[in-house]
Amino acid sequence: MAEQTTPADIRAGLPADTTAGLPTDGAAGLPADKAAELPAETTGDRTPEKPDSAVVRDALGVGVAVGLSGFAFGVTSAGSGLTVLQTCALSLLVFTGASQFALVGALAGGGNPFTAAAGAFFLGVRNAFYGLRLSQLLALPRAVRPFAAHWVIDETTAVSLAQPTRRSARIGFTVTGLSLYLLWNLTTLLGALGAEAIGDTDVWGLDAAGPAVFLALLAPMLRTTTERAVAAIAVVAGLGLLPVLPAGVPVLVAALAAPVVLYVEGRRSAAKRVTEAGADDDAPPNEAQNARPDEAQKGDR
Repeated sequence: MAEQTTPADIRAGLPADTTAGLPTDGAAGLPADKAAELPAETTGDRTPEKPDSAVVRDALGVGVAVGLSGFAFGVTSAGSGLTVLQTCALSLLVFTGASQFALVGALAGGGNPFTAAAGAFFLGVRNAFYGLRLSQLLALPRAVRPFAAHWVIDETTAVSLAQPTRRSARIGFTVTGLSLYLLWNLTTLLGALGAEAIGDTDVWGLDAAGPAVFLALLAPMLRTTTERAVAAIAVVAGLGLLPVLPAGVPVLVAALAAPVVLYVEGRRSAAKRVTEAGADDDAPPNEAQNARPDEAQKGDR
């Protein structure tokens, strides 16, 4: 029986500059654009999957840990002069802890309501950028997106981005959003009703639960030097500008760390490519690379 000739065998017998249009040896010899449409099992590019139970466990852990800080918001809001109904309405309709704390904190300090609302708005702008990324990752049906947008916050974004597959990301987003939304509103109500009995929530440390969980989710995702540089510059900028700028503005300024680092990295990469190209032009030609294989020479005769 004759031995079958594969695309890899044909490539091996031809010069490099004549093989650009030939199919690859992956996915049974299909062209690269066709192979990309095949399942991962066909092409051999298998994404490591995460059990649904593990995703649910992690998402519930985040939802419960952060949801308990609703006690702190309920107490703070009631102490700032808002009614129980107003406090619960903020958690139900706004549902972004940092903006809610900024609003009631400014009101408690005697600030102008419009100024307080502006600070809360600036803090909430970051969720719009989260939505741009999650819309591509989750790819939810159009009818569901307006409802899912209400759950686009720090915690749901962090849990979703930490998942290896789209299915896991959807599960993580849904479980985190649902558990956090229910628990946050429940503890907000309890905190507003029992503000006097709960006392000073700073003693409990509940206000630190959200940032602590978010940092714990973010830290393992900083794998490259570029990502660590962005995080470090953002932290320095945010903390440094916190005492001198209105609430919410330092967060937006800190977000500029990403384009700045990427711009510097792009300039360095471009300079490196130019240097390497100049070195290749100065190097003597490699006769071994230019030599044609024996099979191709025989075919030319």
